[in-house]
Amino acid sequence: MTNPAPSNILPGLRLRQRFPLLALILERFVLSIILLFAVSILIFGGLEALPGDFATTYLGQSATPQAVANIRQDLGLDRPVTTRYVEWLGNAVQGDFGTSWASKNSVSEQIGKRLGNSLFLAGFAAVISVPLAVGLGMFSVHFRNRMPDKIINVISLAAISLPEFFIGYLLILFFAVKFGIATFPATVYDSMGFAERLKAIALPTATLVLVVLAHMMRMTRAAILSVMSSAYMETAELKGLSAFRAIVKHAAPNALAPIINVVALNLAYLVVGVVVVEVVFVYPGMGQYMVDAVTVRDMPVVQACGLIFAAVYIFLNMIADILAIIANPRLRHPR
Repeated sequence: MTNPAPSNILPGLRLRQRFPLLALILERFVLSIILLFAVSILIFGGLEALPGDFATTYLGQSATPQAVANIRQDLGLDRPVTTRYVEWLGNAVQGDFGTSWASKNSVSEQIGKRLGNSLFLAGFAAVISVPLAVGLGMFSVHFRNRMPDKIINVISLAAISLPEFFIGYLLILFFAVKFGIATFPATVYDSMGFAERLKAIALPTATLVLVVLAHMMRMTRAAILSVMSSAYMETAELKGLSAFRAIVKHAAPNALAPIINVVALNLAYLVVGVVVVEVVFVYPGMGQYMVDAVTVRDMPVVQACGLIFAAVYIFLNMIADILAIIANPRLRHPR
């Protein structure tokens, strides 16, 4: 069987042959868009399938059927689901998430303020947790099976076992209530200075760092240990390279792909997982905004927050995939 002539090769196949890395990146991008589209259907369909609606919640149990029907008509809830989904998705793609049913404010404007707060909190937690986790992972490998390694493993296992709301309440109890050295609730506002903001978010940041640090540290340790069993690492040690320099110079760079994946997944968790932490610390971010909207069944807000959280999670996973492909020659040139 002969290979097809170059002119008969499909454009996609031709692109893959000439630019394999670009083809892989485009493939991940297209898959991410398809996944986000599927998630948008799940979000809209799932909220539609929930019993009850905003009109009933807003008017209370004593509302007459006619009053409920009037509000449903005003909100457009009497139109077919597919029509409303297409209209919602079309507007969302343009950055318009509609008007909040409860507050009558623009959802996009409110999300713009809240999303900045959530990203500030998650970003500050990432700045602390990522280098700390990678450093502790390398430190643990250097002292593997010795006392420092065992202590780090026990502490990380304990941190993984505790849910974030429990860690948050413990930090509030000790640092805000008993010792009075931290701020609670973690309220921030526009006129606040940078130092004041950092002080306000100290406890929620510490909670997020403790939640993701252990996972990232353990995965970093496992990835480096996997590389340490390679023949070239034994050669490096036989040449007289110290164990710590061998880890830093040879093992860590070759374990970069799995470390990037773990770090990216945990960064995605930092952004999406702030919901619980924001509620515990009464932090004015996206998570708190969504939970407030759920209590009054404010569907435009819940749909917008769900879609943005999904988009952030999918985007960071896509970035992790692309960086892993770039860092690993075997992924760049699959057989």
